[in-house]
Amino acid sequence: MIDYSKLKQLREETGVSFSLCKKALEETNNNIEKAKKLLSKWGASKAEQKSDRSTGQPAFFSYVHHNRKVATLVELQCETDFVSSNKEFQTLGQEIAIQISSLNPDDVDSLLKQEYVRDPSKTIEALVKEAILKFGENIVIKRFVRWTV
Repeated sequence: MIDYSKLKQLREETGVSFSLCKKALEETNNNIEKAKKLLSKWGASKAEQKSDRSTGQPAFFSYVHHNRKVATLVELQCETDFVSSNKEFQTLGQEIAIQISSLNPDDVDSLLKQEYVRDPSKTIEALVKEAILKFGENIVIKRFVRWTV
């Protein structure tokens, strides 16, 4: 039997659909932490399944550090304009721009392997995979630029 307060909590904490949250809680006997790990595993699997799908809707995100001496611009791509205009997608783009400004990766591959500055328990790659699970679309960090003065 599903504990609906835990279902609501899991949904709020992950942003994943109610049906997937419910399934994860059913499979973990209402254990929130195990359900989160299961959702993360499913996210990786879903990302792999969607990796060959075209990402024809680019969006650009920028960040200028408070000292005005570091700036970044990142191109994040998804499949539809519906997702590219979604507030959570825009937040993801902004977070990636901040990440680039903070840790100065060499390229997209090294960026994906970096620990996320706001939550070192996950990588940028895991952050993108969580978004793929949430939105049900392929999401790709296409390119970025970082300037310093």
